[in-house]
Amino acid sequence: MTLTVLAVLVGGAAAWWRSGADDVADASATSPPSGPSSPAPTAPPSAASRAPTTPAPPTTAKAAKSVSVPKSGPGTFRAGKGRAGGSTVGQGVIRTYRVQVEDGIRISADQAVDEVAAILADPRSWTRDGKHGFRQVSSGSADLVIRIATPDTADALCLAAIHLDTHNELNCEVPGGVVVNLRRWILGSPTFTGPIADYRALIINHEVGHSLGHGHEGCPGPGKLAPAMMQQIKGLNGCKPNAWPYDRQGHYISGPSVT
Repeated sequence: MTLTVLAVLVGGAAAWWRSGADDVADASATSPPSGPSSPAPTAPPSAASRAPTTPAPPTTAKAAKSVSVPKSGPGTFRAGKGRAGGSTVGQGVIRTYRVQVEDGIRISADQAVDEVAAILADPRSWTRDGKHGFRQVSSGSADLVIRIATPDTADALCLAAIHLDTHNELNCEVPGGVVVNLRRWILGSPTFTGPIADYRALIINHEVGHSLGHGHEGCPGPGKLAPAMMQQIKGLNGCKPNAWPYDRQGHYISGPSVT
């Protein structure tokens, strides 16, 4: 998980919070990516059952520093339907995906679906290779479950699934799914200077890339675009921030393999 991509990416960012890294901060398992039938883990309940009201999100990572993000939530999730409505993008091997948002954090699950769907439908994303496609589902089984979770819940999910401590800061790819840390989704990364919507695209592209079998890559050279599979939150090493696996001409943005 055809859409009006720019409208969702730009307009959707302003409505994420209800009133009332890398360029992706990520951590991944060292084991091979899971198959389509792998189950998603279940988060243990958190001590906090409700998250505080949060102001509308900023549009850039610089402005995001003043936003307060809930540290914990109930550990339960709701799935969105969105305008994607079970639509399919790409061709070849079609993977189903479901987007879930942790309860109580005042994010619209439907808008989360729309933004993720727009990212996956973008011609610069993974469908550009002609070998992969995605179909959004809101219920039932899914090959890939994308969860947006508070830092404490993200830590619990990543630790339980791949025995990795994400220190309240990182995203991770787990068997059968992706865990997106709410802090990264809202605040972005100090190494990424573009719009928050672009940083979210990097999170999804990077973690979905792991599920497709892609490992980490390094900077290909000073002044060049950083690969989407680069852990850009750890530093750009002279590269320019970039959220997409492919450029507008359809060339894969690659770098040296990082083990």
